[in-house]
Amino acid sequence: MSAEAGLQLTDAQRFDWLRLWRSESIGPRTFCALINRFGSARAALEALPRLAFGKAVRIAGKEEIEREFALAEACGARFVALGEADYPTLLRKIDTAPPLIAVRGTIAVFSRPAVAIVGSRNASGAGLAFTERLSRGLAQAGFVVVSGLARGIDIRAHQTAAETGTIAVLAGGHDKIYPAEHAAALERFLERGAAISEMPFGWEARGRDFPRRNRIIAGLAQGSVIVEAARRSGSLITARFAAEQGREVFAVPGSPLDPRAEGTNELIRDGATLCTSAQDVIDALARQIGDLPRPDLLSESPPILPNDEPLWEELDLPEIAAPPSGAAEPAPAEFAPPSAAREARGEATRARIISLLGPAPISVDELARVAEAPAREVRTILFELELDGRLERHGGDLVSLL
Repeated sequence: MSAEAGLQLTDAQRFDWLRLWRSESIGPRTFCALINRFGSARAALEALPRLAFGKAVRIAGKEEIEREFALAEACGARFVALGEADYPTLLRKIDTAPPLIAVRGTIAVFSRPAVAIVGSRNASGAGLAFTERLSRGLAQAGFVVVSGLARGIDIRAHQTAAETGTIAVLAGGHDKIYPAEHAAALERFLERGAAISEMPFGWEARGRDFPRRNRIIAGLAQGSVIVEAARRSGSLITARFAAEQGREVFAVPGSPLDPRAEGTNELIRDGATLCTSAQDVIDALARQIGDLPRPDLLSESPPILPNDEPLWEELDLPEIAAPPSGAAEPAPAEFAPPSAAREARGEATRARIISLLGPAPISVDELARVAEAPAREVRTILFELELDGRLERHGGDLVSLL
């Protein structure tokens, strides 16, 4: 299915999607599982109270979502849904792609090959100088530079590539730029680049939000370059996400005497590609760039769930497509109450799954095999446990019990 014939949400559907996405305990995988199970965000919202097993799940209020849409319009942002033609091609391929992103700036920048450049906030002069040389070389070669708008390496990479296009990934809402002193610079970047965030408008970035931002930085790029990073630097989180997503990881070597080079030197020791110039990155990504499809030629590449079930293949596309003018949206199907016997079997399976889970991560497929239960039923139980705050998900479709 071509991008032109793909998913296109109506305003009402986009409202329901954002409301589900902003509800408590709904992560990217859980969102996809709910849409796949119930066929629409509206039906999933109606079913959520029945899935909480006694826990009161906070569902985002309609007034809250109306306010967020108003704030988005006021600052020139729009919400793009996973599966729509304007959603970044590379980002949609990661298994934790945000269902909705708020985008400002030039959408066309997402169709170009991209490289992430991240590093220390407390960067050395040599690190900043190399970042300029690297960012300039990649920009001249046609790459978009992706980074996190942080102090130090990030902002220098953005500034150097601003004339040709750069993408800033925000840890907070579009109206709460962090750090605040980079807000004016961001406005300049938007002339040829873009800014995206999965966080609500009005959200101020907190410590735990930066790893979430870093997975998006890595997800937008074919490769990530770490310029400077201490041993416990957040930049190493970006490198880890890039590796887990099957993307190239590059590291710039540094002096063994400089703590800001400990992390990058360890990355090289552990197998990251040595980066001493932009040409190192260009050469390593040359084959991928040649294979990268243009957004207008995308076909049959829907986002894939951890169980390898295509998200949009399970949805009834005629129902999710925009209805004819004046037509009402199809009402969600009624759900028949389960029989007592079926409820008993479901509870037995649930108890079995819980007994098999523990602190050590296990793959969902292996869990289903050991439990001798259908994979679909196991996944339903897992996202119910996740809603209940009892399940932790890891990369590679691994889960563990909290």
